[in-house]
Amino acid sequence: MSILIKNGRLITSSEDCIADVFIEGETISSVGKDLNVKADEVIDAAGKFVFPGGIDPHVHLDMPFMGTFSSDNYETGTAAALHGGTTMVIDFVLQTQGKSLYSALEEWQGRSDGNALSDYSFHMAVTDFNEDTKKEISSMIEKEGITSFKTFMAYKGALMIDDRMMIGLMNEVRDKGGIVTVHATHGDIIDFLIAKHRGEGKLSPLYHYLSQPEITESEASGRFADMAYHTGVPAYIVHMTCEGALNEIRRATERDQKVFVETCIQYLLLDASLYEKDFEGAKWVMSPPLREKKDQKSLWAGINQGLVQVVGTDHCPFEWKKKLMGEKDFSKIPNGHPAIEHRMELLFSEGVKKGKISLNKFVEVTSTNAAKIFGMFPRKGSLGIGSDADLIIFDPEKKHKLSVKTHHMNVDYSAYEGWEVTGKVETVLLRGKNAVDKGKLNIGKGYGKFIKRNKVSKII
Repeated sequence: MSILIKNGRLITSSEDCIADVFIEGETISSVGKDLNVKADEVIDAAGKFVFPGGIDPHVHLDMPFMGTFSSDNYETGTAAALHGGTTMVIDFVLQTQGKSLYSALEEWQGRSDGNALSDYSFHMAVTDFNEDTKKEISSMIEKEGITSFKTFMAYKGALMIDDRMMIGLMNEVRDKGGIVTVHATHGDIIDFLIAKHRGEGKLSPLYHYLSQPEITESEASGRFADMAYHTGVPAYIVHMTCEGALNEIRRATERDQKVFVETCIQYLLLDASLYEKDFEGAKWVMSPPLREKKDQKSLWAGINQGLVQVVGTDHCPFEWKKKLMGEKDFSKIPNGHPAIEHRMELLFSEGVKKGKISLNKFVEVTSTNAAKIFGMFPRKGSLGIGSDADLIIFDPEKKHKLSVKTHHMNVDYSAYEGWEVTGKVETVLLRGKNAVDKGKLNIGKGYGKFIKRNKVSKII
């Protein structure tokens, strides 16, 4: 099957031009002006942008949490991702303390194999680093193509590792060619504040936010950066939310250290005032929580300064009846919100259209940087010859409203209900297949491939 996309405005992280793209099979065969080729299908993209397919490196599909599971599985979650222009996701395999990494991998493969529509990969979350776990790191990288290892500095008793484990993991991952990522919040302070507020009868969603003040994130971000500097491991902080944490990364750059930073679309657009909506605030209970408007300004600035490389979602939706588990106690509200479908359109509308970021920066933070950091470039995140034919045709002027009535995520509310967006994903190609066209899904579960990733060597 061959496809010719004509007259589109091609936008990459470094280029902006009118050109044609010729696709043969699953890859891009040629790019140029007025290509004289025969194709099985011709798409006229005049007046439209052509972007590399989006990469969301932070999603939680079918994830066990607080006695339930996130409501999007690999079929529904990746279908929603495709509708929003995201062609590749990276999910998190969570090791159970006391068990092996491979036992966790097999559990997640049982959920993902044969079910994904988009391409996908895994981060391995290490929650119990010991001599047995240490021996599995090399095999994860060499055999499985899983080159990123997630750590938690919070959630004691389930996910959190101490600094000694962190240092040991960093040394091993460095030596084997991987990267260590982190949920950087100070778990002990958070646990203290949760207990304090509960003891005082302060149980509304607002106290979820007040139990995780900015210092809990800035302290942990700085400590993680210091440990990464000491060990020399490539390092990445997930879902950064605030000015204080970003200032710790500025401090790290002063010693010529590179710590990669991801923020999420909600932290750029939403703020903590939503927690004052009585229990409706549970819709936005996530960790870290939404912050203040001054933090939004810092994050936008951080993107343009090159301190923030990636915008993901931390997509982890729960149906409203599950959120109600915490109606009388904020600490029992499942953490997470739905965003996998809206990331690209929201960032374009609020970022590009409002002059906060350039088109090239939009492609950087939604696709190319994640591909480079996590060992998939130039196969992914590129419109280059030989790259996977993952691309989206985007109408930059079409206005529409986000709503639970129209989204494809498996959740019964929208975190962005009624939000008017300018810019619409029109067509999505995944490895040369017209996966979504004008809202119609053309592929079924199982089309998505697991993508083995390369070792971390020279990255941005």
